[in-house]
Amino acid sequence: MSTAVSALMSEGRAVAQHRPWPRVVVSAKAWIGMTNALVEGRLTLLGLWGETTAIHAALIASETNEICVASLECPDGRYPSIGKAHPPAIRLERAAKDLFGLTPMEAHDTRPWLDHGRWKRGVEEPGAPPPYPFLTSEGESLHQIPVGPVHAGIIEPGHFRFTANGETVVRLEERFGYAHKGIETLMAGATIDRAARLAGRVSGDSTVAYALAFARAVESALEIEAPPRAQLLRALMAEFERLANHFGDFGAICNDASFVLIHAHCGVLREGVLRLAERCFGHRLMMDRIVPGGVANDLDTGAPAAIIAFIAEARTRFKHLVSLYDTTASLQNRTVTTGILSPTLARQFGAGGYVGRASGRAFDARRTPGYAPYLDLRFEVPVLTHGDVDARVWIRIREVEQSFGLIEQILNRLEAGPLTASLAARDEAHEGIALVEGFRGDILVWLRLENGVVSRCHLRDPSWFQWPLLEAAIEGNIVADFPLCNKSFNCSYSGHDL
Repeated sequence: MSTAVSALMSEGRAVAQHRPWPRVVVSAKAWIGMTNALVEGRLTLLGLWGETTAIHAALIASETNEICVASLECPDGRYPSIGKAHPPAIRLERAAKDLFGLTPMEAHDTRPWLDHGRWKRGVEEPGAPPPYPFLTSEGESLHQIPVGPVHAGIIEPGHFRFTANGETVVRLEERFGYAHKGIETLMAGATIDRAARLAGRVSGDSTVAYALAFARAVESALEIEAPPRAQLLRALMAEFERLANHFGDFGAICNDASFVLIHAHCGVLREGVLRLAERCFGHRLMMDRIVPGGVANDLDTGAPAAIIAFIAEARTRFKHLVSLYDTTASLQNRTVTTGILSPTLARQFGAGGYVGRASGRAFDARRTPGYAPYLDLRFEVPVLTHGDVDARVWIRIREVEQSFGLIEQILNRLEAGPLTASLAARDEAHEGIALVEGFRGDILVWLRLENGVVSRCHLRDPSWFQWPLLEAAIEGNIVADFPLCNKSFNCSYSGHDL
């Protein structure tokens, strides 16, 4: 075992019914030691969430990829801040304070995050809530540009506060929480079936990935495994979702660089995937098609042929679009060296998906820690290091190519068999955790089951660690390049706001 993980395991009290990776209850001293390991890069933070009298951190060892959950009991509602020394934890600590009243001691940033001053806390104060205290920047000729939370077009709400010197961005600060839905509160006390439907609605463009992560967490808690055919169908849906979103993002990035032609053709490809999903699974987004224990419906006899025909056509059309992108000087002028994210920051924040892989972090949950059926499938994890908009485009391009091959392998491996495994009810508490690769990156779900219902569930979107990096990537760029940088990150508002 790695030194950091073994230290936590040896110093903590193991929770018996927690699977597949261990959870240990640690002392405040061990919690501080864990924070030091995060700062030194020996551990990477996968998630941080609270309960009424406890705070939890999911961690992965940087060298060995071992995963564990550390829990600190805090009956007085206070705990040593991780964010004080390790910035990736700051927003998660602020969210835990809003949701559960847990106070990170000596934290540098104690502003509310999800609470916009409208939540009732005892006696409600009359009048409008106080203005949000954005961070200040000092210097000559600086001005501020507020954008949002209402945006042009169909887009979720989020506020961006730019501080600029002329056209050059000096600081960007984000404020979210406008799309807060209370998902985790709605989960508490819900049946497994209802909670699965809620999980699939955390972020609509990742409904398959969230449903899969939730299902795998339930299956781990109950020590069951979905049948082989169901696992392959799940992966097929996940790759459909990846294709649809990468097609959409590739086109939208080109559109923000004023190259509408690629956007139009990518829209056609994305629509083709959505229609194929409806043809195969009865729903364009494949919502509620993955359930704990397996899948809700099967492919009919004509579906594999339809999929193969689409992949053949899409491969050819996409290849031409990639060539057009690569040989269009006006596009390259906008994307190359724009919005650079350093590999150092990508590693520090544990950035997943195309954001991390474009900046040198070769992490893909399908491979590490890995899960069925991907452990038996052949695919590459593309990695680049220059970290600009162009790199994030090329990671998407390579992932589309890998998805084509994965879909073909899945179809070749499909054999007849059951679609679901029985969920055995248990009276005692069982906990499960899962890490699944969505199109944006790794999605984490942790839950506790008691008496056949969900007593607590936390769902962590990759955007929690990607949104802060957008603030860093835009610094030194011109204001007009923000839409391009923003789209190249394409973080989720809804998934982040819970």
